[in-house]
Amino acid sequence: MKKIIINKKFYGNIDLPKTRNAYKHFVSIVRAFSSNEEITIETMYQNHKLKSFNSYQRGGCADELLELEMYIKLSSLLSFSAESAVKLKNKIEFINDNAYVNLNISNNLILFNKKVPAKAKKAYVFWDIENFSNISPMFSHIIEPFEIEDENIYVSCNPDSLYLFKAEWEADLYDFGKTLNSFNFTKCDHGKNVADGILLKNFEDLKPVDADIYVVTYDIELKERFRESCSKSNNLYVLQRKILN
Repeated sequence: MKKIIINKKFYGNIDLPKTRNAYKHFVSIVRAFSSNEEITIETMYQNHKLKSFNSYQRGGCADELLELEMYIKLSSLLSFSAESAVKLKNKIEFINDNAYVNLNISNNLILFNKKVPAKAKKAYVFWDIENFSNISPMFSHIIEPFEIEDENIYVSCNPDSLYLFKAEWEADLYDFGKTLNSFNFTKCDHGKNVADGILLKNFEDLKPVDADIYVVTYDIELKERFRESCSKSNNLYVLQRKILN
C-alpha cells in the first residue's frame, strides 16, 4: 500500500501493481500532478509504445493492463480524466481476447454439461460480442454450419464497448447481410458482468429443451451458471481459451 502525499497533502492510498514499470509510472504521474502539468496517457507511455497496442502482444499485455488500472485509480484520487486510459484498456482487451481464439473457433468449442451429446431439435447462440468480437468466424464456423436462425441468436454488450466498436461490428456484420438488430440484441447498463448477466437471463427466460446451446464467452463463472440453469436435455457448448505464446 502506497500513501499519496503531495505538497504535504494526503490524497489516499493505492496498491501498486507488481510490474517492472509500475513505480516509474506512479512517480511520473505524481510529479506531473505536483507541477500542475496535464496528465494524459502519454505521461506513462511514449508514442511508439502506444502504437504497439494496435496488435496482439505476447502475454496479452498483462502488465500494461495492471498499470492502466493503477492510472484509472489515481485519476479518481487526484481528480484528473481517465477517459484515454479506459479507452486504451478496452482496446487492448478487445485485441488480445480475439487473439486467444484460433481462426476456426468451432475447434475450441467443448461440450460442457455431459460427455455425449443428445439429439437436438434447435440451436441457440448466446454471444457476448464485446468479449469475442471476431465476427467472420462466428458466421463461418458456428452460425452458418449449424443453421442458427437470427431469432435464436442473443447478443449483449455494455455502452462503452458499443460506443468504441459499433461501427466496426456493423461493418463486419454488413458482409453477412446483418446488423446488430438482426438478432436479439441488448445494450446493457454500465457495470461489471452486466452483459453476461443479461445473456443468462435471456437463457433462463427462454427455457430451451432438446437444443444445442452455444455460449460465446470466456467468463468461467458464467459458464458454470449456464450449466446450472441448463436442462439435461440440452447440449451446452462453450469456448475454451487457448493461450498464444
